[in-house]
Amino acid sequence: MISVGQEAPDFELPIHTGGTFRLSDYRGKTPAVVYFYPKDFTTNCTKEACSFRNGYNDIQQFGAQVLGISGDDIESHKKFARVHRLNFPLASDASLDVCRAYGVLSFGFRIRRATFVIDKQGIARGKFVHEILIGRHLGDVLRLLQEMNVNS
Repeated sequence: MISVGQEAPDFELPIHTGGTFRLSDYRGKTPAVVYFYPKDFTTNCTKEACSFRNGYNDIQQFGAQVLGISGDDIESHKKFARVHRLNFPLASDASLDVCRAYGVLSFGFRIRRATFVIDKQGIARGKFVHEILIGRHLGDVLRLLQEMNVNS
């Protein structure tokens, strides 16, 4: 798994709203909150997505962009986002190449629940891995974004 202080691997993935999310598009402009999750519509993944949905305005106060990534296809993401009124893009990593690059696969195929906060320069400033304590991701992200904002 990539480490805090390491340059975050760049990637380009299709998103459910149409088009493509490129991490490099945010470099020099805004932080990114990239979270990986196992599967649309599962209990814990739904809780996590709704947590980011509910905290989206707080994250936006720091100018950060949120992106959820799983191996599900775009059609699944479209339905998941619609049903749960998600206000941020979901990306499909069907090949799992981005998951591999970030080191979030266990047993070579299962996506671990992990969130990375990437600063404007493309450096990972935070890594949060809570398989069970899903609600902690949002709080951890907001605390780090606040700290980054104070120190900038």
